[in-house]
Amino acid sequence: MSLKDARYILIAGALAIAAFAASGAIGWLSGALLYLIIALAAALPRRSRSMRLAARQKAPAMDWRQAIALPLQAMDEPAYLLRVDGTVKFQNEAAEALFGVSEPNTHLSGRIRSPAILGMVQQAMEDDEPRSVDHSERVPSERWFQVRCAPIAGAPARDHSGKLYLLTFRDMTEARRMDRMRSDFVANASHELRTPLASLTGFIETIKGPAKNDRDAQARFLDIMYEQATRMTRLVDDLMSLSRLEMKTHVAPTDRVDLNRLVAHVTDSMKPLAAEMGVTVALTVPDERVVIQGDRDELIQVLQNLIENACKYGQSGGRVDVAVDVLPTDEGYGSAELRVRDYGPGIAPEHVPRLTERFYRVDIESSRSKRGTGLGLAIVKHILTRHRTRLVVQSTLGEGTTFIVRFERQKTPNDVVLRLIDKEKQGLRVS
Repeated sequence: MSLKDARYILIAGALAIAAFAASGAIGWLSGALLYLIIALAAALPRRSRSMRLAARQKAPAMDWRQAIALPLQAMDEPAYLLRVDGTVKFQNEAAEALFGVSEPNTHLSGRIRSPAILGMVQQAMEDDEPRSVDHSERVPSERWFQVRCAPIAGAPARDHSGKLYLLTFRDMTEARRMDRMRSDFVANASHELRTPLASLTGFIETIKGPAKNDRDAQARFLDIMYEQATRMTRLVDDLMSLSRLEMKTHVAPTDRVDLNRLVAHVTDSMKPLAAEMGVTVALTVPDERVVIQGDRDELIQVLQNLIENACKYGQSGGRVDVAVDVLPTDEGYGSAELRVRDYGPGIAPEHVPRLTERFYRVDIESSRSKRGTGLGLAIVKHILTRHRTRLVVQSTLGEGTTFIVRFERQKTPNDVVLRLIDKEKQGLRVS
């Protein structure tokens, strides 16, 4: 009993005696009740405190190793908890998925065979200082990791043998891939610009020197120079388009576009170019109106690139089919599928996944002879990414190639009326 509780009880007793002296039996009864109430009130907090203390004593205390292991389990990066002898005390699920399950108390080398990692871990344990090393995995796909081993500070240990070390694998694959793409892009862009610049420089020197008075040679060289300058202009324009698209990829367009009208407009504008190549462009669109959400100018650029590529690289087929199909569903207003098909030589399967890479060409000489910049399909990919859709390529050698884009349709007042009419015709109840 605390001193404060004792004071309450003494005061209650004094009040009870005073009440008895003043009022006889009735005062004594009132004082006794008052004494009892105050005594119980003083005892209850004391009992609750003792109960809380007992509950804390019964609850099992979390081991400090568990306090480390639980956060590691929540990490999405592979992590190991190692003893100073290199045996595994704990591994999280990410490490199990990457390297497989390590049996308790087995050495790290049983799962990780990289000499660089094992040597780094041993050095970190000997020096008792953090160490790191870069590591790459080739199978099943190429991945890069920054591997780091560091002692856990504050771990209770009577000697060095009881210390624990944390080994983590930070996935650097995407960062490395982006660095490689940037370096490849700069190298390719420099090469693509250097070629026409070298041609221009050579022809200018020739016109100023040996062909200074040769009018026929000058006229021929000027035509070639103009062609090379036009090629550089196209390349710079495509690079600028890519740069602008990358800045607003995260912002989806909100305009409503009539896909049928847009496709018809672009197809008509591309027919003269196709006729020069000896290619016929055929258009097929549905009778019903197809409205999608998108940016009209960017979608025109997508269709122009697809039709131009089909005419250039499917020229031997003599025909390009452009079609819009409506794919209805039970819910909503379905989707619209845009298809551009050529009947040329087709594309080998190993090239298809890389078609949308910048400056990637299946046949470099053929692409340059057809005045391609190697950026057309990369632009298409970025535009479609902004429109929250993607480009699907289907190709068979000797039969041609089909480029497919699928859009979600937007409902219009006419669509609502037509759906109501269809329900009435089918005898369905219209709510």
